[in-house]
Amino acid sequence: MIVVNMFLTGFDATTLNTLWVDKNLRQHGLIQAFSRTNRILNSVKTYGNIVCFRDLKEETDKAIALFGNKDAGGIVLLKTFDEYYKGYDEKGEHKPGYAELIATLTTQYPLGQPILGEEAEKDFIRLYGAILRLRNILTSFDDFEGNEILSERDFQDYQSIYIDLYQEYRKGTDGDKETINDDIVFEIELVKQIEVNIDYILMLVAKYQQSNCKDKTILTTIDKAINSSIELRSKKELIERFIEQVNVSTKVDEDWRKFLHERKEADISAIIEEEKLKPEETRRFIDNAFRDGILKTTGTAIDKIMPPVSRFGGGRAAKKQGIIEKLMIFFEKYLGLI
Repeated sequence: MIVVNMFLTGFDATTLNTLWVDKNLRQHGLIQAFSRTNRILNSVKTYGNIVCFRDLKEETDKAIALFGNKDAGGIVLLKTFDEYYKGYDEKGEHKPGYAELIATLTTQYPLGQPILGEEAEKDFIRLYGAILRLRNILTSFDDFEGNEILSERDFQDYQSIYIDLYQEYRKGTDGDKETINDDIVFEIELVKQIEVNIDYILMLVAKYQQSNCKDKTILTTIDKAINSSIELRSKKELIERFIEQVNVSTKVDEDWRKFLHERKEADISAIIEEEKLKPEETRRFIDNAFRDGILKTTGTAIDKIMPPVSRFGGGRAAKKQGIIEKLMIFFEKYLGLI
């Protein structure tokens, strides 16, 4: 966003990432202008970027001291790349950098060896979460490119372990909670930010097809990419079944769309038949869910597609819950693909 006087203050912009400044700002005007992009949105956007075409360092320090804490500069402003990457000392305490955390990760949790015990699992979750948070900051520095230390494949393998633990620990909890209990927090928003999408997978499938379906290393890459993605895990069986059909004459994009349409219709028809749902109402309900991006399980929407079931004896509630679970699996499987 590029702004002038009248737009510098007076509105919140939580989704605004970068503010470009070519103006001499000071005191409350500087604080208010910078605050436009400094609203925290989620674990991905934990800070805003200010790109200054003028030297405002001194005025920024003065404004922070005047309207906040004179020692708060290190809190309000990002530290240097080297400090985040190599670590730094603050108030007698060492804050490990990205390189140190990666070294700890590869030493204490080498790939290919299981993590034994609940405490070790929790330590891994905390460590990998800290790496994700630092990585999120470091990606705003040009110097980070090429210095990630972990290869893309190793990073995916560690992320797969992290997601496995997330899915294991969240059993019995409601929804996609990031905070499982008081001492376990999963950085799921950060995971989603860096995970691959279906377009990347289809690109790999096309490469596999172009190799006359002989380059099996591509299949390994696809498998690792899917396992490292929360969104794609629910679609793994679908993707694998499509790959099984790929041959030298396959037109990947076209055949994928055809395959999706056929599988989606077959899956929803099976659910309708198994649960004796009302066909027209069920398809309309599902179409609306994909349109809105959410499957509504509250209210009367589910009741309207259900067959007649007695409300006495608890049978209806159990039937409804079973339908919801099947429809949710179906919805997550095809969400983002159609």
